[in-house]
Amino acid sequence: MFHVGGARTALQNWIYAKQHDGVFVLRIEDTDAARNRPEWTEGIISALDWIGIERGTYEGPYYQSSYAQDHLAAVTRLYGEGKAYYCDCKREDVIARTGNQHTGYDGFCRDRALGPGEGRALRFRTPDEGETVVEDLVRGKPTFENKLIEDFVIARSDGSPLFLLANVVDDMTMGITLVLRAEEHLPNTPKQQLLWEALGHTPPTWAHVPVIVNEKRQKLSKRRDKVALESYRDEGYLAAAMKNYLMLLGWAPSGDREIVPWEVIEDEFRLEEVNHASAFFDIKKLRAFNGDYIRALSVEEFIQLCTPWLSGTDTIAAPPWQPSDFDADVFTAVAPLAQTRIAVLSEIVEYVDFLFLDDLTYDEASWAKAMKEGAGEILDATLTAYEALEEWAAEPLKGALEAVGLARELKLGKTQAPVRVAVTGRSVGLPLFESIEVLGRERTLARLRAARARLTA
Repeated sequence: MFHVGGARTALQNWIYAKQHDGVFVLRIEDTDAARNRPEWTEGIISALDWIGIERGTYEGPYYQSSYAQDHLAAVTRLYGEGKAYYCDCKREDVIARTGNQHTGYDGFCRDRALGPGEGRALRFRTPDEGETVVEDLVRGKPTFENKLIEDFVIARSDGSPLFLLANVVDDMTMGITLVLRAEEHLPNTPKQQLLWEALGHTPPTWAHVPVIVNEKRQKLSKRRDKVALESYRDEGYLAAAMKNYLMLLGWAPSGDREIVPWEVIEDEFRLEEVNHASAFFDIKKLRAFNGDYIRALSVEEFIQLCTPWLSGTDTIAAPPWQPSDFDADVFTAVAPLAQTRIAVLSEIVEYVDFLFLDDLTYDEASWAKAMKEGAGEILDATLTAYEALEEWAAEPLKGALEAVGLARELKLGKTQAPVRVAVTGRSVGLPLFESIEVLGRERTLARLRAARARLTA
């Protein structure tokens, strides 16, 4: 699944490329067989489509595995030029020599002149002196002493290059001039920059943006947190809201505002203005964002976006009724009421299910709260009043129920509680009297009688 952090980084790359008349490149790093499946690649491409980075408007997808010969050539070159050497040390050997399990590689094989062979990995010969300065658009010029960078492995004992080297070679081959990624990759950057230089190329400009964390300030984890962009899409978040929110993770537009048109974000975003601090992914705030975006839709747009969830054409989650039971005209009548209440599109189902279900299912917590002493008397009186009602419309329905409450010295909120649960199955939902008007006289009276019978039983 496509991590929301990856989505944010993709958007930042996308905007930067557009601002500088550059090219956005999608490369699939597919050399780890355990983490590589065609459907996962398609998932990434589909998720990018959703947030506006549409296929056909960028280069790729390229696949790292296609450049295997280039990787091997780099391995051969570095070894042949004496910039890398073979090592047969095991981790326990290093610990035994140094007496410290936290110390990096100690350079034991640097001058042993070992050749390739079973159990021998290829290590890059890090310079003994000097420092490596990383030109970073977000973090300035992080500086690393070379003597503190261990001789790192660039190829396994079977000859296959590690990601660190393959990534550098691919960037060289594709002419990458800016590498924009999360700050967790910053410790790898001096190693990669040394590889760029050892292979005779000028390193790219780097930009390391802050990692995204949860409410406990822990880095978002696929095992623990909801991080898949597709899951938010499938729950009914709007792409525009998600894009806007993701871009605020570590950056802010001008003025005291957060919800801004995408065109403004594209115009104002500057990597140099990205914050260094970790960015909190606040799902509650994202929900509120999405709700604001939903309410900004026209009613027609809202109806169009909700219809797949209601008509049974959405393959993510089918509604609890048959497609033939869905009535578009009925939904159109209540859509403006629902639009002001839901935060994500998937919530529309529970707000309107009472209109399309023949067999109403009661929320038991709502039933227990509403159907207390006196509820049966209210239902009886409401039935009598509604049976005699001449005009079946919201205002007369409300007036009749107010009269029922007045006769019992009850406010409307107390009076309507058992009626709402009887008619909709829940204690919270759309405005009651508009809902009853749309539901119709026959179905409303039938539900009031069914609830009264259940209460008696």
